[in-house]
Amino acid sequence: MLCLSAAVSQRVMKKADKEISKFYEIKEFTKESIIISKENNDATTSEFGADNFFKVTHDDEFIGYAYIGNAPSKTATFDYLVLFDKDFIVTKSKVLIYREEYGGEIGSKRWLKQFIGKSEGDKVIHGQDIIAIAGATISTTSMTRAMNNLFESLKVLNTNGAL
Repeated sequence: MLCLSAAVSQRVMKKADKEISKFYEIKEFTKESIIISKENNDATTSEFGADNFFKVTHDDEFIGYAYIGNAPSKTATFDYLVLFDKDFIVTKSKVLIYREEYGGEIGSKRWLKQFIGKSEGDKVIHGQDIIAIAGATISTTSMTRAMNNLFESLKVLNTNGAL
């Protein structure tokens, strides 16, 4: 499994901030890092660092959560953003940076909307719940796996009282 690099790049963070602003239709917001202990992080399949998991607030009002992840494609990786409501239900997923010549179709809104409404503990199956895309099999499988890992990880964190 490929893990998130030590730090989310400034370029990825800037794209994530733009998507958060666009989704919530706000210009100003605050991201508060959610710190997950090493023990809890080790119990999950997703990587939670100080710069990739946030509470999002606007005018001092909590509006949701944001998670920035990284997943493998055929020869590189891609960065993605998942926005959750207050109950950790997916409200948006977005491929922020895709580094391959082929398979970029996973960035389409139509394909990514398949994850909306899913939440902790849910499991989706590539080719059944999640439509495969010809020419993007590795990337669609990888994104589906990353989302399943995130759902399971959130369940573990919630069960452990870390959220």
